[in-house]
Amino acid sequence: MFDFSKTVDRHGTWCTQWDYVADRFGAPDLLPFTISDMDFPTAPCVLEALAQRLNHGVLGYSRWKNDDFLHAVTHWYQTRFHCRMDAQTLVYGPSVIYMVSQLIRQWSAPGEGVLIHTPAYDAFYKAIAGNERQVLGVPLHYLNGEWQYDEQQFEAQLARPDCKILLLCSPHNPTGKVWRREELQRMAAMCERHGVRVISDEIHMDMVWGTAVHTPWSETGGKNWALLTSASKSFNIPALTGAYGFIADARERELYLAALKGRDGLSSPAVLALVAHIAAYRDGAPWLDALRDYLESNLRFVAQELNGAFAQLNWQPPEATYLAWLDLRSLALDDEALQKSLIEQEKVAIMPGYTYGDEGRGYVRLNVGCPRAKVEDGVKRLIRAINRQL
Repeated sequence: MFDFSKTVDRHGTWCTQWDYVADRFGAPDLLPFTISDMDFPTAPCVLEALAQRLNHGVLGYSRWKNDDFLHAVTHWYQTRFHCRMDAQTLVYGPSVIYMVSQLIRQWSAPGEGVLIHTPAYDAFYKAIAGNERQVLGVPLHYLNGEWQYDEQQFEAQLARPDCKILLLCSPHNPTGKVWRREELQRMAAMCERHGVRVISDEIHMDMVWGTAVHTPWSETGGKNWALLTSASKSFNIPALTGAYGFIADARERELYLAALKGRDGLSSPAVLALVAHIAAYRDGAPWLDALRDYLESNLRFVAQELNGAFAQLNWQPPEATYLAWLDLRSLALDDEALQKSLIEQEKVAIMPGYTYGDEGRGYVRLNVGCPRAKVEDGVKRLIRAINRQL
């Protein structure tokens, strides 16, 4: 029903990944596998709903707190994750990272600590430092076929007097780890014990593969938390802006909304973002399921090709996200030399692992949210660049 193999030329559309690749990699006209948006058009049901709204012709101020939007979101959680969300706890924001930043300001003071699992999404470091807070890290390690962390080290960080917030990425970017319900419940109990609030960024919640199951933070039993997400990753609509979340505590919810409206003047959402979310969550499930199959197949292809070229890697696809977190450490490559070869000789842009912190050294992150032909081309170029370094 849906063809994800068709190539769409994104050049000349002010596209961050294609038109502005030189901003990060220093060279134009590279084949990009970089930031986490996809090269696919969004679901037809979303495009049809947007066209219908545009045909209406009036693009005035709007309200996010309407029955259509609230019901679409809670319906999605009920049908996809089998959990009931209280629509009264739902809040809106222009982006997940805006909401993260606002809650960091609301729940901590300058100089205090925000705990993250590392390597971490690079925007987390920026949001923490940009709000004059301190990054507290606990590293993830790949052991026995899964990503794990030291719970004693984690709780020791939570016990610090200056640790005020756990900023969780669930599923985790860049590793693709899906947190088990039991892991989340243990983290929730530790955070409650030490009076640490939780911000759970769950923007990749729909991109979970195989037998892994995403558990929303709302299911953990914790009390002082915010769950933040958007349909932007799942349905490839980040350019529309728009995110939402759930804040459990009524007083904290009121404070958040007061800042959104009073301080930042952002209470009127982009109406097209509302239209897109409603259409996606009402009618987009068949398209998303077909997309998920395609993306999972792309990840299996990467594993097949890389392991065929370098058997010692034995790389396995992640549990979640369309971001292949490739562990190249067994090849003893020089990160900077590999990037130089990728950019200057192979003309390809692949995110270096050190973008996500020191624990990312020896890795690269390859975005496979694109037609298979592009993935094939990119993997060939990556293999050639690696071979030059061996």
